[in-house]
Amino acid sequence: MKKIIHVDMDCFYAAVEVKYNPELMGKPLGIGGPPNSRSVLCTASYEARKFGVRSAMPSSQAVRLCPQLVLVPPHFDLYKTESRKVREILERFTNKIEPLSLDEAYLDVSDCQQFGGSATLIAQEIRRLIFTELNLTASAGVAPNKFLAKIASDWKKPNGQFVVRPQDVASFVKDLPVEKIFGVGKVTAQKMHDLGLFTCGDIQKYSVAELHAWFGSRSQELYDFARGEDPREVITEWERKSLTVEETFNKDLQTLEECRKALPSLYEDFIRRLEKGEYQERIRGMVIKLKFYDFKQTTHEEVCHEVPSQQDFQRLLEKAWGRRGVPVRLVGLGVRLGSQKSSTTRVASSQLRFAI
Repeated sequence: MKKIIHVDMDCFYAAVEVKYNPELMGKPLGIGGPPNSRSVLCTASYEARKFGVRSAMPSSQAVRLCPQLVLVPPHFDLYKTESRKVREILERFTNKIEPLSLDEAYLDVSDCQQFGGSATLIAQEIRRLIFTELNLTASAGVAPNKFLAKIASDWKKPNGQFVVRPQDVASFVKDLPVEKIFGVGKVTAQKMHDLGLFTCGDIQKYSVAELHAWFGSRSQELYDFARGEDPREVITEWERKSLTVEETFNKDLQTLEECRKALPSLYEDFIRRLEKGEYQERIRGMVIKLKFYDFKQTTHEEVCHEVPSQQDFQRLLEKAWGRRGVPVRLVGLGVRLGSQKSSTTRVASSQLRFAI
């Protein structure tokens, strides 16, 4: 039985800004560019979230929701420095660390002998050290696998910890909303609701074959996750080659205009993931993907070395659509990424990223 911890720093960018500028403490804080730009927020403090402000939201919209919002430009070098310090704490317990971003990571402590091998006590100690040594807070989830550990880390945020014991897995996932399943976005969740699937317990009523008729290649994954099963290992060496987001729609999009209207939400999700993963400097190309009503698909790519705008993706969409001009069931967009080693502006990822 694996012992996995997922550590997630609380409002990391905002917390670091407050650490180095205590005058910001208690104020609604957004990390992003000015409201008269096309900037979106990297994150928002808990004080700002009370007003509906959230990450990936345009700065202009955030200020409308919270006029007293304090906007601070991101200081990524500072965040990387603090992230390295957190990584050093994690390495005191295990070298099996899979970083997800500057503020999030998985740890496999199955073989750790400290604290009698108790993953719960190890997670508590990690959080204590982060607070006492770095003056930052972290939340943690402890579980037999990565899927459950990540869900658990969000259970008692901020500055909390939740444990899913092996004997409690079945009862824990039974009433878990389908939205908590990894990879289930708004469109897929709505499709599930239309099918009467609202919880993992509802999904458990169906076989892999039945789920395949509805969800295709994701059927086995959904079948496993709904039962709290996840065979994925903690990967210590891994480099992302691309970053894409996509949506499969309940009803085919009949026109180019309908496809255009699908872009804003996709682009918002794309920007959030791009900034969370710190991939901006590795961009080497942008791509749009369309899957048509008959399951045939096409992609259109262009070389680029900067963060594409929504208008850039719209231009690619129009070119891809023009190849057939028929109903579309899936729209995807994203970027191709170059090697971290080829970037002279970045520090090695092993020094920058951490996870539990």
